[in-house]
Amino acid sequence: MQTTLKFLMNEYLDYCLIHKNLDRKTVKAYGIDLRQFLSLISTDSLPVSKEILMDYLSDIHKMYQPRTIKRKIASVKAFFHYLEYEEIIQLNPFNKIDLSFRQPKRLPKTIPSNMIEVFLSTIYKEKSRALTPYQEKVVVRDIAVMELLFATGMRISELCTLRQADLDLENRTVLIFGKGAKERMLQIGNEEVIRALLRYKDCFSEELCETEWLFVNRLHNRKR
Repeated sequence: MQTTLKFLMNEYLDYCLIHKNLDRKTVKAYGIDLRQFLSLISTDSLPVSKEILMDYLSDIHKMYQPRTIKRKIASVKAFFHYLEYEEIIQLNPFNKIDLSFRQPKRLPKTIPSNMIEVFLSTIYKEKSRALTPYQEKVVVRDIAVMELLFATGMRISELCTLRQADLDLENRTVLIFGKGAKERMLQIGNEEVIRALLRYKDCFSEELCETEWLFVNRLHNRKR
């Protein structure tokens, strides 16, 4: 039996394609990662030592971003798991390696202010184009939702769980309950936002009398 890594990798890729019925594009990606692994290490035979794997990990950390590194490690680790499962190797060398590493936190993407202006302008135009009182009413609610979201920067999930008692239009504040039951009070300084919320509360006065939630749907349930 041939035991070169190149031969075993081809056997593994066939196994993924035929027995695991993986998509051809996925198998092709595995093949690219495994061939690169083979090109970076100093051997084409088993066993592969922990030291060889550590050198490989060091190399790819210099070459790629964390997301790509995780994918490449997963590809090679799965290959060695297959070798262990098929009893081609007695011990998976990855079992002795700590693969955890810190990934840089991604900053949330922000919407350019001109895009926000275009978006709000469009939704206000929809109000004038409403053909029925119901359509106009829905747009009034959507305007209030969008104005409050953009003015405060709160999460959509936080907005959906706002209660009427959380909004104080007289003092122009909104109380938000975030992750981990943390609460924060935000000031609403934009007059247009206040007017939009007042219009909404006026249009939906009957519905709001029957619920504690601030934003409701046609069934008087909180908007999701």
